Amino acid sequence: MRHKLPGEKAHLRMAPTFRGDPTSMEEAVPAAVLVLFYPSGGNTHLVLIKRNEYDGPHSAQVSFPGGARETGDNTLEETALRETREEIGVSGLIEILGSLTPLHIPVSNFMVYPFVGWMEKSPVFRPDPTEVQYVIEVNLKELLDPANRDSETLYHHTEPIEAPFYQVGKEKIWGATAMMLSEVLLLATTLQ
Repeated sequence: MRHKLPGEKAHLRMAPTFRGDPTSMEEAVPAAVLVLFYPSGGNTHLVLIKRNEYDGPHSAQVSFPGGARETGDNTLEETALRETREEIGVSGLIEILGSLTPLHIPVSNFMVYPFVGWMEKSPVFRPDPTEVQYVIEVNLKELLDPANRDSETLYHHTEPIEAPFYQVGKEKIWGATAMMLSEVLLLATTLQ
């Protein structure tokens, strides 16, 4: 992450054919997520969450832990760490390795700043049941396998939209999370 990030090129690999109206970017709400890596069973894993169902655009979606910046957050890095601790209940030292390319989410008008973190030991998860249905631990090798990348046709007001996704067990990771994950995976393949 010390070199030039793949950014938009990586995002576009997993972008749905329609993402909404990007005209509101100037008034977007700042938010941050954490791509948290850790060792487990001799492999590198990362954590995702399945959000609870609620009346909102990200209901029941798979995402990285994170959320909107709050008044007490001095930086967006603090936002990512605070939200991660609140949502999945991890404790212990999280080393921030760097940041990825920010991504605007038109449907909720968030400007999301992704950070990458590392924990030396496999964390104990205590998800907040008011926000998280369950935690999804993913082996990085599984995500790097091209067989786990696909797309499907969804409909937005009867208009077909092609939506690429990563398949992880029974879950489909698509939308902004897949776009950010695409950048992570492109960076990971350059390290192999």
